[in-house]
Amino acid sequence: MAALSQRWALLSLTTRGALYMSAAALSFSGMIVLLRLATEQMHPFQVAFFRNLFGLMFMLPWLLRTRFDGLRTRRMPLYLVRGGTALVAMLAWFYGLSVMPMAEAVSLSFTAPLFATIGAALILRESVRVRRWAATALGFVGVMIILRPGIEAMSTGALIVLLSAAFAAGSALIVKSLSRTDPPSTIVTYMVLFLTPTSFLTALPVWQTPAAVVLLIMVAVAGLGTIGHLCFSRAMAAADASAVMPFDYLRLPLVAVLGWILFGELMDGWSWVGAGVITVATLYIAHREAVAARDGKATAPLAAGSQTHKL
Repeated sequence: MAALSQRWALLSLTTRGALYMSAAALSFSGMIVLLRLATEQMHPFQVAFFRNLFGLMFMLPWLLRTRFDGLRTRRMPLYLVRGGTALVAMLAWFYGLSVMPMAEAVSLSFTAPLFATIGAALILRESVRVRRWAATALGFVGVMIILRPGIEAMSTGALIVLLSAAFAAGSALIVKSLSRTDPPSTIVTYMVLFLTPTSFLTALPVWQTPAAVVLLIMVAVAGLGTIGHLCFSRAMAAADASAVMPFDYLRLPLVAVLGWILFGELMDGWSWVGAGVITVATLYIAHREAVAARDGKATAPLAAGSQTHKL
């Protein structure tokens, strides 16, 4: 164990960030597959509740060990706002994931940084220059390639996933602000503390007694989600977003392969083209964010924006 710690200490911050992000991508990909399995047995709103309940249980040992000192914060109002945006994003994401192919849902979830760019400019009044606006426009061209409105009927699931991405972007804007003063574990814990009771209220109207196997699946979902959140936060803290974000996009091929093997889902050629366009656009936005940060200019948390799949 000591030898591993020494080797880890010798790695550059960028390498550590890349490894953390790769681990996060693997965790979230597994979580997405398990969520699809769970939504085949339970309503997505009830799945959301159990995801939060078991996620909270995974955080309890840390809370008890720190005697709840890790919950100290002076920014509670902001945590409440973040909780509201995360709840809408989560419910919409779980529902969309239950009614459309997983890989296509993941592709559309990558639009969150595009929505974050718009939010940064319109809500936070941050300066967004022409190149980032151009990248944002290109990203939405990718969305149109996937949806192909007028050629194919746009599915309700796709529109709901886009709604989820928009709210996830708002949540990401808040998380980046919180991360300047609070550690990642505090941010994750407050999310599940807020989402557990509120998601229970939304699950009540559709409640049904879950089978034991579904509960086991949700325990695994919560474990993977907690690991993924912590790895993602540590990756973003370790290195520039532009250096680590490409590894976050490992989720798409991973989920596409798993969706094909387990559910017989295949993305057509145009959907892959659209996903590629969105990926290029969001990676460029992450690069411009890193450049602006090095120049000392205020930036929005655009690279952290693709959080829809992480809820």
